[in-house]
Amino acid sequence: MHVAEPIPAKGVSMGMVASMLPNGNSSPPKRQDQGGQRSPAVPPPAPTVALPNSAKETKSSLTKKEATSGGKGATSGDQERVRDPKVRTLRRLAQNREAARKSRLRKKAYIQQLETSRIRLSQLEQQVHVARVQGVFLGTGEQPGFPSAPSPAAVVFDMEYGRWVEEHSKLIFQLRATLNEHLADEQLQGFVNGAMAQHEELLNLKGAMARADVFHLLSGVWASPAERCFLWLGGFRPSEVIKVMLKHVEPLSEGQILGIYNLQQLVQEREEALNHSMEATQQSISDTIAAPDVAPATFMGHMSLAMNKVASMEGFVMQADGLRQQTLHKLHHILTTRQAARCMVAIADYFHRLRALSTLWVARPRHEDWPVL
Repeated sequence: MHVAEPIPAKGVSMGMVASMLPNGNSSPPKRQDQGGQRSPAVPPPAPTVALPNSAKETKSSLTKKEATSGGKGATSGDQERVRDPKVRTLRRLAQNREAARKSRLRKKAYIQQLETSRIRLSQLEQQVHVARVQGVFLGTGEQPGFPSAPSPAAVVFDMEYGRWVEEHSKLIFQLRATLNEHLADEQLQGFVNGAMAQHEELLNLKGAMARADVFHLLSGVWASPAERCFLWLGGFRPSEVIKVMLKHVEPLSEGQILGIYNLQQLVQEREEALNHSMEATQQSISDTIAAPDVAPATFMGHMSLAMNKVASMEGFVMQADGLRQQTLHKLHHILTTRQAARCMVAIADYFHRLRALSTLWVARPRHEDWPVL
């Protein structure tokens, strides 16, 4: 379609039109919209410049950041808050708390791993002791006239004692963790009561063993070699436990110190009395066995008399267990809940270290000149 050129108005020459155009352009200005030319008082809009691809991506990312921040975009106030020392301090404290939490978790996992290894070591020790008693340990053999294996009651006692050591170790581990976490005394009291109940269980187990085979209990073959050196009438010496306790429950009040002193004096007197009774019984058995001129007809009579005296040793073991039980109960009554918890942990650690000493002693390097059994 042919469009006619615009015809200048009357009285206006082409030269006047040319002089009105900028830059001496002789062509009339194009219309900006369909509504005709803009008013000379309103400046024309800025020309649209095509942006390259990189500039478009930058503009798009800026638009997304503004949308994420609520459409306002980053302001100088936000930057000032980031550079604020208080904000940096709070952020650093939060990071330190998180690092401390992770460190505590790693420490707890490590302690649990050590406790598992310790329990496994105790199990292996008990298995070695049972094997030694049953005569399958290296270097042992059947002696003439004597059975190569202990009585069934002794085997059951050894296995039950190994189970008791494992369960008691688990309870002491929980009690130690509760102490380290500084929990309430009510929670500690539950673990302390559990430890006391386990000691009661062990005393009942030993009482049954004393009635079945007092020699097995007094010999200490069910315990580790280091524990055996410190056995007193088939168990721990109560006065020694008091000494161990005093090293771990300080500080003590004056009333507690007086109560523990009186208990220690009473325990030592009872221990001395039982020692004298046991020595007298042993001497009496020795005199009966060593009696001269024992005729074959009276031999069994002498043996029956000696066996009756051996049976009286059962009563001494029961009295010693009663003194051990009385000592633990009185300590529990004198000490506070937290002190009693530390006392139970200290006693358990003491016997655990004796068992560890036995294991290390057996595994020590041997001298070349020593005979191999």
